[in-house]
Amino acid sequence: MADDLGDEWWENQPAGADGSPEASDDEGGGDPEMMQQETVPVPALSKKTEQPKECFLIQPKETKEDATKTRRRKKKKITDVLAKSEPKPGTPEDLQKLMKDYYSGSRSVIELEELNLPDSCFLKANDLTHSLSSYLKEICPKWVKLRKNHNEKKSVLMLMICSSAIRALELIRSVTAFRGDSKVIKLFAKHIKVQEQVKLLEKRVVHLGVGTPGRIKELIKQGGLNLNPLKFLVFDWNWRDQKLRRMMDIPEIRKEVFELLEMGVLSLCKSESLKLGLF
Repeated sequence: MADDLGDEWWENQPAGADGSPEASDDEGGGDPEMMQQETVPVPALSKKTEQPKECFLIQPKETKEDATKTRRRKKKKITDVLAKSEPKPGTPEDLQKLMKDYYSGSRSVIELEELNLPDSCFLKANDLTHSLSSYLKEICPKWVKLRKNHNEKKSVLMLMICSSAIRALELIRSVTAFRGDSKVIKLFAKHIKVQEQVKLLEKRVVHLGVGTPGRIKELIKQGGLNLNPLKFLVFDWNWRDQKLRRMMDIPEIRKEVFELLEMGVLSLCKSESLKLGLF
């Protein structure tokens, strides 16, 4: 009887791969490899480690775009600003302000006040409606009489200051209607040695000089040009070059102009023997 019950129990058990009954979970017969795979979620961890990479890749793109915009903003120069603005005629206040700004870092308050010029030393400024000849006729209606009375060598009655030799030649051509029989001299460095200009000033009487501040400074230093007989000093103030810069917008020209003013021009203006004009 016992043997029959044992056989019946054996037959009712689920068969394993080898025909023997499977061990139940309660008996601890599970496969160890299957248990490890169920308890280690490897793919979930790998996804979490990739997440910071996505954030890191987005950030450089934003930085690059911001840097590009910043560079574009920095590239805006005076040309861009002036191209969108209407031209305004220069005024005596503009010259005074530029002079103070230039010397503010190296001069005391008292010294800066000494640079102030009286309004009486300034001629009427060009309102952008004049040609050069018409402007000079307006500010100097007695030019013919002055020219006839001038007989000093190594000097001029009127000095026009501009930014370049090419511009000086343009001004000389533009002044034809005003100058009449006046003697004109080119006072710039291009293709002309300073000694040649000194000799020309020594040989004959000259009424009108047109040139750059650097060469005019050099002539004064070498004694080739005397400023005492000078009656009019005219700046080519409003003209702009291809980059839309005025002569005083160019740092090296601005520096030379202010150095020239301190070589006797300011003292002549304060004594009211010299008048300044802004064309």
